[in-house]
Amino acid sequence: MNKEGKISKVNSELEEKIKIVLVEDEAIVRLDLKEILEEEGFEVVGEAGRGDEVYDLVKETSPDLVILDIKMPGMDGLTAAKSIKDLPSTAILFLTAFSQRDLIEEARDAGAMGYLVKPFQRDEIVPAIEIAIARHQEISMLETELSKVTDEKEKITLRLEMRKSLDRAKGILIDENSLSEGEAFNRIRKYAMDNRLSMKEVSEKVIAGEVVL
Repeated sequence: MNKEGKISKVNSELEEKIKIVLVEDEAIVRLDLKEILEEEGFEVVGEAGRGDEVYDLVKETSPDLVILDIKMPGMDGLTAAKSIKDLPSTAILFLTAFSQRDLIEEARDAGAMGYLVKPFQRDEIVPAIEIAIARHQEISMLETELSKVTDEKEKITLRLEMRKSLDRAKGILIDENSLSEGEAFNRIRKYAMDNRLSMKEVSEKVIAGEVVL
């Protein structure tokens, strides 16, 4: 809960707090960010100031999200991200200086689901976290749905089709209901689970106007 007594949207639909590991070599930035995260209702379960501490810390704490600075001593954030991107249920959100925007594409390849450009504003943090976690969940669910497809070419084609239909459906829900990307994804996911449908099937129904979420 923040200073105004409001629970952040990303936590409001969940029974448990989202657990975050915070990795930033500048102690003042790390302290300020931790304070903001806790005021917004998140649980900071681990902190580090070096990239080479990330893997063990994430494995030990099993966070929902790692907030990771790109430039750090010991091991840079990109390398650290690659070491943890296959650990289950862990999304990655990068912290990057404005001058490092050229690294964003490389960050995506390293498993990033989003990024914050320093110096960031307080009101940018929760939306960035929400999007990173939603995108991670989205990819995990799509990969689960594709797990029975054995032909790699077919899997690539289906993955692209699923992402396109899901993005279109999210866009419709965002425009019609003034939702965030994370909220739109959660509505599609819930309908899919409640009705035993695939994400692609629900997305197509939203696009066709057959369901209202």
